Amino acid sequence: MVLCAAQAQLMNPVRFSSQLRMLAGDEAEIVFTGSIAPGWHVYSTNLGSDGPISATFNTNKMEGAQTVGSLQARGKEISQFDRMFNMNLRYFENSVTFVQRIKFTKPEYLIDCYVEYGACDDKSCLPPSEATFRKSGRSPVEKAPDGSGAKEEKKAADVKAAAALAAVPDTAAAAAPVVAADTAKAGRAAAAQAAVAGDANLWAPVVDLLASYDEPVDNSLLYIFFAGMLGGFLALLTPCVWPIIPMTVSFFLKRNKERGKAIREAAIYGLSIVVIYVLLGVIVTLLYGPSALNAMSTNAVFNVFFCLLLIVFAASFFGAFELTLPSSWSNKLDQKSEQTTGLLSIFLMAFTLTLVSFSCTGPIIGFLLVAVTAQGNLVAPTIGMFGFAVALAIPFTLFAVFPSLLKSAPKSGGWMNVVKVSLGFLELAFALKFLSVADLAYGWHLLDREVFLSLWIAIFGLFGAYLMGWIKFPHDDPDRRTNVPQFFLGLISLAFTVYMLPGLWGAPLKGISAFAPPMNTQDFNLQHSAVEAKFTDYDLGMAEARRLGKPVAIDFTGFGCVNCRKMEGAVWTDPTVARMLNDDYVLISLYVDDKTPLPSPMTVTENGSQRTLHTVGDKWSYLQRVKFGANTQPFYVLLDNGGKPLNGSRSYDEDIRKYIDFLQTGLDNYAR
Repeated sequence: MVLCAAQAQLMNPVRFSSQLRMLAGDEAEIVFTGSIAPGWHVYSTNLGSDGPISATFNTNKMEGAQTVGSLQARGKEISQFDRMFNMNLRYFENSVTFVQRIKFTKPEYLIDCYVEYGACDDKSCLPPSEATFRKSGRSPVEKAPDGSGAKEEKKAADVKAAAALAAVPDTAAAAAPVVAADTAKAGRAAAAQAAVAGDANLWAPVVDLLASYDEPVDNSLLYIFFAGMLGGFLALLTPCVWPIIPMTVSFFLKRNKERGKAIREAAIYGLSIVVIYVLLGVIVTLLYGPSALNAMSTNAVFNVFFCLLLIVFAASFFGAFELTLPSSWSNKLDQKSEQTTGLLSIFLMAFTLTLVSFSCTGPIIGFLLVAVTAQGNLVAPTIGMFGFAVALAIPFTLFAVFPSLLKSAPKSGGWMNVVKVSLGFLELAFALKFLSVADLAYGWHLLDREVFLSLWIAIFGLFGAYLMGWIKFPHDDPDRRTNVPQFFLGLISLAFTVYMLPGLWGAPLKGISAFAPPMNTQDFNLQHSAVEAKFTDYDLGMAEARRLGKPVAIDFTGFGCVNCRKMEGAVWTDPTVARMLNDDYVLISLYVDDKTPLPSPMTVTENGSQRTLHTVGDKWSYLQRVKFGANTQPFYVLLDNGGKPLNGSRSYDEDIRKYIDFLQTGLDNYAR
């Protein structure tokens, strides 16, 4: 979980190279070869006008040659149904090759062309981007038989080709949009040129000011550490671990007549537990690596696997079976620990504890690793295991230092099985979250919002009934009675069940918005909150905001932006968000893939070279890059009437509560 606002940044996840490959006779292929960063994908050709940005071949100038057929996409094409566009989307990951066949028609040729394409990851999309190719030269086409005037013809063609190439702006062959090395500097130079569209001050860069509002401190690892500690404390309360604590502490105290030495060895024992579990986290990290962990967070196959794994863990906690490692492992380690002395003996004892307690700690560790692996963070498994091990090691050291505390510690009993079953209910609930990710990715519509909520209502209702003593599981004591702590926990679970009921009719349920599927997956919804941008032109919208004395909400979006539609369906449908955007702000939606031609092309300077903006989408994409230092969508920023940011920016994040705080902070700062 990241608590900071989204920092604006320029992305360059796709890089292309291009070449001319000669074929037999008078034909050739223009080949664009792209390398795609992990987690990103590039859309294929011919997706239709209602889908994302298709790859298309375009020419600025082509003399002495003509195209043959249409642009072809080569590589491992992935086809997947998308519920937002209600169509099959085809795209490429890791790499893609686009090929356009041409036929030479004259002895000399001049080609200036590009492939336009769209690229997205699971949270954002780039504006329409270009991979360029320019070349001139002699073709395989033979001259006229008499050869008359051949030298003059060639000389004239060379002069013409050189002049034509000089007239074409020199752009990089890289696929991603051209970005400024120093965005603020380049933007200031271009602000005067952009003034042809309106007030130049409104186009002035605010990258530094926007960054001053953002807090790029990622607290997710801290939360993962505490989540690991919580898992460790819960593991302590299970019947596989709690009874071992007094036996182990007593062993160290009896083994050494000196209390100080016993305490040191018990502390080393606890440290060994930490080392063992941290090594487990390191192994998981090394096995998968950062790119694989990031892919797991959105990969449907892995999410289904995680769901099934958590269901197995839950069944184990319910008493259907026990997950145990071979007893021979723990027996051999126990023998080794008795035969050795010193630190190695203590470490082997700690390893024996790890194996013996696996039937209880295994599902908790598995759940923790599944959760943090889905974060896509490189060090998350290690941090999570460190927190888990610290919590598990604390009582061994604490009771060794203060052995009198053992007398007041709760005795082993049936309450430990209650802890196990309770964990089973929680793992079952979280399993549905992973299944929901796969369901949304493939468009199965098996776990739409009302189905998800119905299952959670059933799970937490049964959880409350169990804590109240109304139902029992195989390993529960026959005469188990509900005590006071269980009663209050059961009351909370039943109250939570009642809280979720209105969600079946469209209530936003902000408390679980991070877990439940988006609102637009719900078939029956009594909530009717619609948000519609008042303007799709930046300068006109800013002028109206000044007239009304209202702040501005800028929405950089795209017709083919999947994640933009997700935000609109999951966040903008919230009644509070809808009211604030409609009533408190002037909302301006700027579509970076709008192909409407500008009344006249705009020439701007970016990254030290001139560029010509031909379409409305080019204009808004340029505005986003030079003014805000970002080039992905969705991208949201709040401005005052002078074009200055009111707080940090936001991108794709379906947390409704954070989006409301984002809007409210903008209103508060505007009122000052």
